[in-house]
Amino acid sequence: MSRTEPLPGPLEPRGRTIGAEERAAVLRVLDSALLCGTFGTEARALEAEMGRLYGRTAVACSSGTAALHLAVAAVNPGPGDEIITTPISDFGTVAPILAQNAVPVFADVDPGTGNLDPAAVEAAITARTKAIIVVHLFGAPAPVAELRDLADRHGLALVEDCAQAWLGTVPDGDLVGRYGDIACFSLQQYKHITAGDGGLAITADPELARRMRLFMDKGWDRSIGRLHLSLGLNYRMTELVAAVARAQLGKVSGVVGRRRERAGRLLAALAGLPGLGLPREPGHAWWMFPFTVPGEPGNRAWAAALEREGVPASAGYLERPLYANPALTEAPVYGTSRFPIDRDYPAGLCPNAERLIDRTLVTLPWNEAYTGEDVDGIAAAVRKVHADVV
Repeated sequence: MSRTEPLPGPLEPRGRTIGAEERAAVLRVLDSALLCGTFGTEARALEAEMGRLYGRTAVACSSGTAALHLAVAAVNPGPGDEIITTPISDFGTVAPILAQNAVPVFADVDPGTGNLDPAAVEAAITARTKAIIVVHLFGAPAPVAELRDLADRHGLALVEDCAQAWLGTVPDGDLVGRYGDIACFSLQQYKHITAGDGGLAITADPELARRMRLFMDKGWDRSIGRLHLSLGLNYRMTELVAAVARAQLGKVSGVVGRRRERAGRLLAALAGLPGLGLPREPGHAWWMFPFTVPGEPGNRAWAAALEREGVPASAGYLERPLYANPALTEAPVYGTSRFPIDRDYPAGLCPNAERLIDRTLVTLPWNEAYTGEDVDGIAAAVRKVHADVV
């Protein structure tokens, strides 16, 4: 076994950057006795700080999925309109599409990165297409400049799901999240920074910001009394969550920097291994460390062998593409109806995504608390498994 000590993880103190700042933030809110974000100052301060970081207007909400729901509601699809997205993501990327009575359309991905392929997206555009939701998978920057151009040419909205890509950058150095009409971030327990749950949506468009703020608070414009201007839900962020998130936001640059440094060390140690596909994006945010392996003996054999060496590993990230989940293939959506889903999602719909999940993609959890010795142990395990199975 290459490693005997468990690696730091996000469900324990040594795998999180939670400390005195977060403790003080919680006590500050508790001592104020004002815990509701509507009436306090923490949620609005978090929005201002996120806005300064990304140069956009920010809207805070209760989760990353809620942030995506704000975004989909703001771009305002009609019933049966189509929104193109990726088959490799958390279900939170797709649930808001269905919740707004729009139809998820899945485009295939790059076989190396798992990010959306712009050519596949363009091939999926129809007269009913309203928007594109692109995910920066595992922290790797998706081709957002190409997707921005594509969206503009076809008159579509572009939403970036940056839940796994805090401070990720494209090749010219600009931050991901600054290309979409709206970009969404998560503060869930496993993300780069955490408040347990929580979300942020950012935009440069004042009208989209207004729509998202209304949808977050039951369509209530509190500046003009108890008047509900549009349909909305209660997706408000509490002051406790916002206060912790503010402390965490101040640490995100260090978190991403340390993850990049550790990932660079592992990349150097694994360079040149035949058949191993390693990430090459310089702006990678390293939520996970993904790589591809030969289809034989395949990713499940690799993941099992790495586990035996003491290195946590996942084959394929998902059990199946999003479109192959019962929620999209057979389960009712509203009551006994399948509306708005008006199609089948057959096997083979996105062959690159299916091959990644079934045969070639391996992901390793990644953490800013890894030491150089931790990384060297991971490298030794990967090299040993490579020698045994390739």
